[in-house]
Amino acid sequence: MRRAILALSSTIAGLVLLLSFKIHIPGSTDAGTTAASGSAAGTGAGSADMAGAGHAGHAGQARREARKARPPHGAATRTVTGTVADTTYGPMQVQLTLAGQSITRVKVLQRTDDGAESDQIDASAIPKLINETLAVQSARINAVSGASYTSAGYRRSLQSALDQAGA
Repeated sequence: MRRAILALSSTIAGLVLLLSFKIHIPGSTDAGTTAASGSAAGTGAGSADMAGAGHAGHAGQARREARKARPPHGAATRTVTGTVADTTYGPMQVQLTLAGQSITRVKVLQRTDDGAESDQIDASAIPKLINETLAVQSARINAVSGASYTSAGYRRSLQSALDQAGA
């Protein structure tokens, strides 16, 4: 009897803890997860472009992030292209648009291109990498789970663009 009461109370306590557990996914601001995927005639070139469009559930956060990313009035806008980062699954290259020292736009000029699976991974990972870049304004971004080569190549090209920009 004592064991049954102990087991029942432990089960209830475990359920209460489980039901009160809140999940937080870092970098899930999804200020816009649209990506144009595809390749240009065997070159491995594709593009994913993101300027800050938001989903309905994240519209408020997207607006706050866009406000933070606004450059000071009169800041010069410039475009910097990172070096091509070779990965196991193909090249990665990004281009940044900066206003002052703020990253306002990220465009992927070349992306990994090793078949349909690579296209699928990139279509999911690149928008997340772009969103996080715009949010943190640096190359210190988290890798996307399941897209480690894409993430590593993206970060290397991003860092080289930031180095060129002196940001």
